[in-house]
Amino acid sequence: MKNRKKKRRKNAGYNPLPTLLLIALVIPISLAWMRQNGALLRTTGEHAALLAAALDMPREGLDLLRERFREELYLPGQEDEASSAPSPSAPDAPQWPAAPDRLESSTPEEAPAPDKSSATAPKIPLAYRGQILSENFATGGSTALVAFEAGFIKNDTRHTDQEVAAILETPFDLDFTDTGEPQVLIVHTHATEAFERYDSEYYDTRNTWRSQDNNLNMVSVGAAMAEVLEQNGIGVIHDTTQHDYPSYNGSYERSAATIRKYLTEYPSIKVVLDLHRDAMERENDTIVKPVAVIDGKKAAQIMIIAACDDDGSLGVPEYRKNLRFAAALQSYMASDYRDLTRPVFFSYRKYNMDLSPGSLLLEFGSNANTLEEAVYAAQLSGQALASLIKDHIKS
Repeated sequence: MKNRKKKRRKNAGYNPLPTLLLIALVIPISLAWMRQNGALLRTTGEHAALLAAALDMPREGLDLLRERFREELYLPGQEDEASSAPSPSAPDAPQWPAAPDRLESSTPEEAPAPDKSSATAPKIPLAYRGQILSENFATGGSTALVAFEAGFIKNDTRHTDQEVAAILETPFDLDFTDTGEPQVLIVHTHATEAFERYDSEYYDTRNTWRSQDNNLNMVSVGAAMAEVLEQNGIGVIHDTTQHDYPSYNGSYERSAATIRKYLTEYPSIKVVLDLHRDAMERENDTIVKPVAVIDGKKAAQIMIIAACDDDGSLGVPEYRKNLRFAAALQSYMASDYRDLTRPVFFSYRKYNMDLSPGSLLLEFGSNANTLEEAVYAAQLSGQALASLIKDHIKS
């Protein structure tokens, strides 16, 4: 009992100041070594707690330690260090089909919600900061392309470029009529695809780029296009079903059932557009933003995908009609709004294009674009599509 009392009195008089001073000297050296050797810190609180547990520190020491970690990890003068390395050149091939983005429920640690009341992007800790690289893909870079009127085709098939050009010599014909019945159907196989919240050089690597909120995802993009078509007197149906939720697998089968339902109910539908957004990623946590400035505003560049089925294995016998329509639509967009489109991607991809010769998949920007940029692109492309339909109505 006597020894226990002495020990208790000794602990009661413990002064943590020398230990804190020692830690204050050691931490900057340790952090500098970790940054130099590429070590990644997860959260300041986690590391502070681990160190505190090892030293059996009192609560006041832990609070001081957390504050010290924050100062060392995120000094204003170090904000641009993570993005100083040069980026590799752009890939020639489009990045579709991209692997499914991380769903909101798949990551245990989500990015903090942005402050919608502020027009300025929130600061992102260096440990979670990735770079956004803006590029213009209107002419496809160094990729060999097939020219068609005001646009271009990226031929990713066994067809020669001369054969593709020969296919496009025949005008497209979808039998548009002067009617109030719907002629355009807009759907979203991956409706929950979403965008960056801010126009910035950096993004938070914890972002999932997925949202069930239709005010933030592809449904908003489809709504913008549908509104422009309606304003031009073009009958349109915009289906807002989230075919990729709750399961990403089977999305195309579910959207195919939706499309078949509308085609049966409305035989007047000639055009079926499946609106998506791309995901373009490079090394060192860099994501690419396809963007053009049109009338002083940034617009997400659009890539149209058209199926090829030259051997009949995909079950798209009318693929030439799809390609002709894709080329015509891209030409209208490019004529009216320079740099709005990337080259049409002509490849062995089905994407429900077997359901109608007017079926196409449109990629609006990438996960690096903002929703505003994608909505603006939808408004412009909707106007171009309305002009195309009006110019090809059967008399």
